[in-house]
Amino acid sequence: MFVRATEMQADPANLDVGVGLVRDEIFPAVSEMDGCVGMSLLVDRDSGRSIAATAWETEDAMRRSAEAVLPLRGRAEQRLGAADSDVRHWEVAVMHRDHATPEGACARLTWLSGDPSSAERAIDTFKMAVLPRLQQMDGFCSASLMIDRAAGRVVGTAAFDSRQTLEASRDAAMQIREQAAGEMGARITNVDEMEIAFAHLHVPEMA
Repeated sequence: MFVRATEMQADPANLDVGVGLVRDEIFPAVSEMDGCVGMSLLVDRDSGRSIAATAWETEDAMRRSAEAVLPLRGRAEQRLGAADSDVRHWEVAVMHRDHATPEGACARLTWLSGDPSSAERAIDTFKMAVLPRLQQMDGFCSASLMIDRAAGRVVGTAAFDSRQTLEASRDAAMQIREQAAGEMGARITNVDEMEIAFAHLHVPEMA
């Protein structure tokens, strides 16, 4: 499974318009493309940052869709008041769901960078050292790990039922990611907490 993630810096006042655009226009359009298995949208209502992700059965299907999604991306940039967008491609290495994300769910994204040759080490660490501890947290919904093997980048995402349970997990999450980064031999480059504004990313269990 592969994911195309499109990050935009939007006008915070336009985020609800963007969510409506994804729900009513973009998601139906990409769902009809060969190999698409869903879409999600994360937003930071304070900063206006948004990350839209589309999932694909194969890397080839993701690449073939690149031209078709260009006008959709342009429409989103216009509606959101974003000057441009940053597009990245990821391989889905781990996906585990405890239950579906309810309305009001939020996610913590941990971005790491390291040696490109350590991808399998990062995957094993996430499966054996990170995921079991996340599953014990109150309000835990799901977790995933995506990797860019060539660049040596990984991003781990943990979703929680609400903003409250996300915030309550901060101290424990900090300990987990610092320990995991050491075991992975990776550097933490950023940590984001975002609202899950749209969740129809139908990637199967991969844990």
